[in-house]
Amino acid sequence: MSASSTLSMYQASVPVFVRALGVLSKLLYKAAAHVEQQQLDPQELLSARLFEDMYPLIAQIQRASDAAKFGAARLAAIQPPSFADEETTFYELQERIGKTIRFLEELQPAQFDASAEREITMTLRERETHFSGQTYLLTFALPNFLFHVTTAYDILRHKGVPIGKMDYLGY
Repeated sequence: MSASSTLSMYQASVPVFVRALGVLSKLLYKAAAHVEQQQLDPQELLSARLFEDMYPLIAQIQRASDAAKFGAARLAAIQPPSFADEETTFYELQERIGKTIRFLEELQPAQFDASAEREITMTLRERETHFSGQTYLLTFALPNFLFHVTTAYDILRHKGVPIGKMDYLGY
């Protein structure tokens, strides 16, 4: 396989995060329009959850944002921006998504050089876990991020927002 056809850690992370956050933003626009058209209380949708022990929609968006910025920052060996979890409206959630995308778009591919082998250490459920960068990206960062994006989609769909699989896929 030639170097030009090798998928870099940057390519496998940042564009995936950016694209899915863009999809999430579009889903939220559709949700806000649905709330307005149906004359619903936006807080009813923003606080909805799939099951009582799961995060509500607002927190799903916050966790997706966190997973993207922390995932990319750990791979690039930099400190991610800190966002307070204070969002309470569709507009504020859109702002958070925008800030996350801007952070990701500022990252340069060279910052991810050698990140596949870089050791990433995290505390998960009160125990220290060690990953290589590649294992971290493929078995933790991307699945965690996509879990929260998918759960946000599922909440919106469950609550009657007229979205479907192609909306989730971004087409």
